Amino acid sequence: MRGLDSIDRNIIRQLQLNARISNKDLAEAVGLSPSACLRRLTSIEKQGYIRGYTALLGQGEDNDGITVIINITLERQAEDYLSRFEAAIRKFPEIQECFLMAGGLDYMLRIELDSAHEFERVHKDILSKLPGVARIQSSFSIRNVLKARP
Repeated sequence: MRGLDSIDRNIIRQLQLNARISNKDLAEAVGLSPSACLRRLTSIEKQGYIRGYTALLGQGEDNDGITVIINITLERQAEDYLSRFEAAIRKFPEIQECFLMAGGLDYMLRIELDSAHEFERVHKDILSKLPGVARIQSSFSIRNVLKARP
């Protein structure tokens, strides 16, 4: 975020805390007029520092659910294998995150599900059918000790 000043960084910080904040409230929080705040926000978005806004889904109060971290090793690390795999995983909303990794594995996926039974379906219907996969290793979380912070 080299091209941003302290006000721009503060705008981003405020949006990380609450992306639904009104422009009026955002402007007040960062010490700008609403019109100046909107101009800066538009500029930050155009520069690509903000790529989008999203809703984070919870499991509900009655269901803790499970988080599954999945390590994927591909048959080969050739560009066509990577491209085919990445295109395929983008089609499945069950997969919340996918990281291209360095080291002993090629990709790490994170999914959140209601039950181990649901994971069985995801494994059978999605993971085992992804192109170019040589190995799938899944780990289930017991509980979340520290959630992501803004």
